[in-house]
Amino acid sequence: MLTEFGKMLRKLRIDCGEIIKNMADKLGCTASYLLAVETGKRSVPDEWADKIIALYSLDDDAAQKLRSASTADAKSLKIDMNNLFGAKRETAILFAREFSDVDDATAEKIRELLKGNRGSNIGVYRRTPKQTAA
Repeated sequence: MLTEFGKMLRKLRIDCGEIIKNMADKLGCTASYLLAVETGKRSVPDEWADKIIALYSLDDDAAQKLRSASTADAKSLKIDMNNLFGAKRETAILFAREFSDVDDATAEKIRELLKGNRGSNIGVYRRTPKQTAA
């Protein structure tokens, strides 16, 4: 079954008149590996979205859709813990350990909190100057 990311890659290939081997060569992988990513048998490599955007000169809208599809199809997520200390480090570890047991309502509250929704009833997330959008 094709993933959303896989569907986008296949459409991009067809639109560009390429076969799977051509795209695989551009991405530095085998055609069978590319097919495994498309079908969800392998995770999308972290660098692929940006690489594809650059290789195929995707516009901003297409680039955003590809990044979203890449994230949606992810089977795992890596968190760089090198610069996390104290409460941030403990929170990341606890989150990773306990997340599979979180119900949908709690997950939604966490999502809204992290997005900066100040209307959430689980606390107020204050943006630091570094996080503030321009």
